[in-house]
Amino acid sequence: MRDSYGARVDVVVIGAGQAGLAAAYHLRRARLAPRGPGRPPAVGGFVVLDDAPAPGGAWQHRWDWLRMQDAHGVHELPGAPMPAVDPGERASVAVSRYFAAYERELALPVLRPTRVRAVRDVGGPGGLLAVETEHAEWLTRAVVNATGTWQQPFWPAYPGRETFAGEQLHSRDFRSAADFRGRHVVVVGGGTSAVQLLLQLAPVTSTTWVTRRQPEFLARPFDEEWGRAAVAMVDERTRAGLPPRSVVGVTGLPLTEQYRRGIDDGVLAPLPMFDRIEPDGVAWVPQVARPWAPDRPVPAHLHADVLLWATGFRAGLGHLSPLGLRGRGGGIVMDGPQVVADPRIQLVGYGPSASTIGAGRAGREAVRNLRRLLAL
Repeated sequence: MRDSYGARVDVVVIGAGQAGLAAAYHLRRARLAPRGPGRPPAVGGFVVLDDAPAPGGAWQHRWDWLRMQDAHGVHELPGAPMPAVDPGERASVAVSRYFAAYERELALPVLRPTRVRAVRDVGGPGGLLAVETEHAEWLTRAVVNATGTWQQPFWPAYPGRETFAGEQLHSRDFRSAADFRGRHVVVVGGGTSAVQLLLQLAPVTSTTWVTRRQPEFLARPFDEEWGRAAVAMVDERTRAGLPPRSVVGVTGLPLTEQYRRGIDDGVLAPLPMFDRIEPDGVAWVPQVARPWAPDRPVPAHLHADVLLWATGFRAGLGHLSPLGLRGRGGGIVMDGPQVVADPRIQLVGYGPSASTIGAGRAGREAVRNLRRLLAL
């Protein structure tokens, strides 16, 4: 049964992570009033819908062992410098506290937990969109979609995966290295998550690292210039309507002192990707050329008790499927955060803004686009 609260607004923001809060900030600066419980139900303004149980975006779900000193890419929200924190504090706690304070200072009545089920074009005067949730329907002139990727862990298909008799889990569901004590863990993936998981597991159990591409460790700081170059490379793909690669996937890995020790200790010594999964482990086909390690011998078979898939995430856009935004290339043709096929839809936290590097800038640009489109 539908709740009676839904109303007509100018803009619905879906998601209250880094990108969604940045968009909300710029909507406030455009003098749009936030709507929600305790606010006048007048036509106009904007509302923020978030499916998380509390402030913090995806940061609130980060592993307990991830400390601020090891968290890459914690960027400030617009208009609110992040206060000094203890480098040893859990990132999930420190960043969530920062986001919660930001919501209070902006007086944002974020509606949570509120999961958006679908966004549909209902036409009518002004070409309205209907944003459907479990309890309400919001009619709006535009949507800023900032749902991120956390709800869409990517599990690649590999022959024999369904036959594996051990445990398989995605990096999103990893809790503690102690859970794997005494079991051999094969970590799959070439990004930051895989590296951090390997370093967590190494003191308590044996591991093997496998990747599709050779990891590239770069002896330079992960600075603004590096971040901008990575964002530009992802932006090229989305403008062409191709599925975006992750920002981290094009940045390489900063060669920190911790990572250097892992390389020296043999923990960060990857094997090429296996060819199939067997009930008791993984296997490589003999005499097959390996794309990045042609001369490196690989075992015919490797025993595994656990397959830990650190294979990243995909954009959570299923609720937008009624709008038919995807093109022939499998992605959505973008012009910055604006969907070319339907400018009423602004995607922040997608493609080049899928990390905190570009989220704030995308929120500002999305609102600038909507001010022109809607004559706000």
